[in-house]
Amino acid sequence: MFDKAKNKAEEAAGKGQEALGKATGDTEMNLEGKVRKQAAQACYSVNDCIDTIKAKTSDDPIPALLIAGGVGFLLAKIFRPRHH
Repeated sequence: MFDKAKNKAEEAAGKGQEALGKATGDTEMNLEGKVRKQAAQACYSVNDCIDTIKAKTSDDPIPALLIAGGVGFLLAKIFRPRHH
């Protein structure tokens, strides 16, 4: 919950910084505001994805465990030291 509020505040600050940069003709401030706003919006997407994964795995943990086991097996095969 705190992360969402922080992201909202960052997005608002980025919008304000972007608008101030436009109004004053400061292209650097405008660009920084855009980047700040986009970074906050990207955090929304990541947090939404994490929330979705948590919900799916808590509803039905068996597929998640099977996928995790498969990924672990593949990583072990890939990074296993090879002896000649």
